[in-house]
Amino acid sequence: MPITSTILDVAGSHPKQLALVGSGEALTYSELLEDSRSMFAVVDELHRAQSDPPTPAPETEGIPITAISATSAFDTSRIIAGLAGYRAVSATIDPRWPMAHQLGIIRTTGIGLVISDSTALAEALAASTWTGTVISLADFRTREAAVAADAAAPPAPAPTVRDASEPFLMLFSSGTTSNPKAFIKTRQQYRDNVAVSAAHLEPLPGVATLAPGPVSYSLTLYAVIESLATGGSVHVADEFDPITMGRRIAAESITRVVAVPAVVRALAEAARRDPERFTGLDLVVTGGANLPARIRNRLGEILPNTRLISYYGAAEIGFIGDSRDGDGTWITIYPSIGAQIRSESGGEVPEGEIGTLWIHAAACSYGYVTGTTDAVLRGKDGWATVDDQGRMVDGMLQLAGRAGDIAITGGHKVSLPEVERAFETYDNLGEVCAIALDDPALGSIIVLVIETGTDTAGLVAGAARPIIDKAALFKHARTHLAPQFVPRRIYRLEQLPRTVGGKIRRSETVDLIMDGQGQRL
Repeated sequence: MPITSTILDVAGSHPKQLALVGSGEALTYSELLEDSRSMFAVVDELHRAQSDPPTPAPETEGIPITAISATSAFDTSRIIAGLAGYRAVSATIDPRWPMAHQLGIIRTTGIGLVISDSTALAEALAASTWTGTVISLADFRTREAAVAADAAAPPAPAPTVRDASEPFLMLFSSGTTSNPKAFIKTRQQYRDNVAVSAAHLEPLPGVATLAPGPVSYSLTLYAVIESLATGGSVHVADEFDPITMGRRIAAESITRVVAVPAVVRALAEAARRDPERFTGLDLVVTGGANLPARIRNRLGEILPNTRLISYYGAAEIGFIGDSRDGDGTWITIYPSIGAQIRSESGGEVPEGEIGTLWIHAAACSYGYVTGTTDAVLRGKDGWATVDDQGRMVDGMLQLAGRAGDIAITGGHKVSLPEVERAFETYDNLGEVCAIALDDPALGSIIVLVIETGTDTAGLVAGAARPIIDKAALFKHARTHLAPQFVPRRIYRLEQLPRTVGGKIRRSETVDLIMDGQGQRL
């Protein structure tokens, strides 16, 4: 279902229905339609004014690329939604990426226009050999207003439903710790992705969805597009503030939330403090990582009438499956998706063994953009992998992490995320990170690192952080893990290293322990 087709239909039949809502500003479907005409007129003019425009990556088929690198979730969302109805390729660049990564991806992919509220990025681009145009978000909005107010110079024609094969979005893998890999989504691939989401994750017509966080996150961007493509309203926020979000959920009649696990945890605690604001919340959809059992259980205790879906997907491939019951570690693959676990040689492994997950999905991108990586996304048979590891049992998928999350100890494959999950049921332990350290006899040994800083966000409200009991931890591990998975050492570390998105950096944790910054129990 094309996003532009839905915007046009709803703008015609229900023009006053809310489409996009931010903190203090909103657009109805009819307003979003008119906004897109002024917005594209400015974008088109800025591209055309370039005397020596950058050459867009060949995967865009010559269509100019417009990138938004701004902290405003509202503006990023409206620009992406507005450009969907025109000959344009859109990209969102996380302003929190290292400057070298931002510059590298802009120059390598041939982005021609950058809308950014970062003075540092503008100065860095001006000092480089890049020949595109950078404009501040404030100046961009001023130009939009001028176009809208100028009766003598009408805005661009109304958006139209574009050809299915046309490139639509340029997306990126995480750029916080390594150079981001770029990939293209055609309009048909995104329509196929929305079809899977609509069938399983309930972005239904008229439903108000809250999707807090940067739109540069694929989870948030997907929530924006799927909501508008199905005739719902999407409510965005630059960041997640539990008190503010609680007020908005009540005031804006939000019934569905799409957020990363860390936000779900904060939402549960906000609901514990003020449950009346959350009584209308019907569904929480989360992705981006396995949802820890303690967060799942906490949400169920506080909001027993709110359903929870934890989905699994990859930005390059699309939605793959979800978990709804139990501890959430076993994933049901969606009917339209093919899944196989393969060995390094390419053959399928026996049921229950860990290997590389390969997926067959209509929404999958064709490959990575030239010059951004040498990695191969799709094989000759059309199946794709992002190097996630896992096992299949009775048609159900259990993830074991990425290739770097698998350790070989004494000839056994050990999933480090699986070790971490075993400690989710250990009361008030907080965050942990399982790592592998070199060992001359076993190849490597499994080590558990426990965060012992002052942050108590992961604890039950009001509980004090307990003294770590080494013997009790080992007993817990032996009870819940196979012998080869049981850590041989335990360290405490005041603060685990994290990405800007809050994910624990496993490789940097290894470096800290090797540098002697952890305390061995």
